[in-house]
Amino acid sequence: MTENTPGGAPKSAEPSGVDLARVALRAAKDAARARGDAAQQKKQARRGGLRSGARADGRDPMALGSAINRLITERGWEAPAAVGGVMGRWPQIVGEDVAKHCVPERYEEDEHVLTVRCDSTAWATNLRLLAPTLVARLNEDLGHGTVKLIKVQGPSGPARRYGPLRAPGSTGPGDTYG
Repeated sequence: MTENTPGGAPKSAEPSGVDLARVALRAAKDAARARGDAAQQKKQARRGGLRSGARADGRDPMALGSAINRLITERGWEAPAAVGGVMGRWPQIVGEDVAKHCVPERYEEDEHVLTVRCDSTAWATNLRLLAPTLVARLNEDLGHGTVKLIKVQGPSGPARRYGPLRAPGSTGPGDTYG
């Protein structure tokens, strides 16, 4: 079915030549604009990289703290970074007396285990007794489940020397270092 226009000519549902020309012109302009943008980006890349414009984007300079926080978040290092902060604040968390004799050595993220080395077996025993309280205090500071276990190690003994005055198979002073 066709309708009559005010001039009396029949109007069809299909686009006329003028409409087709407008659509084709619009498509050609869009394609040219896209080619121009690609050429401009290649030219900027040859000149030394893309430059940031008037609006803020990811290429703008940022403060060091913001950059580090962004890196930690992007890489998923929140828990190890928090535990590293605990190692730096160890004396405030456990107290000055304990911190003089017990030092955190490493944190195993997979098992959620904090390893602490003590300078004597007496302090190692004392820290083993304090471990549940210390785990609760650390998880309160870091978030639930960050530290599940504190592995306490005593002092490492001197190197075992072999020589003419050593009995074969002896382990040395095991009650002092262990």
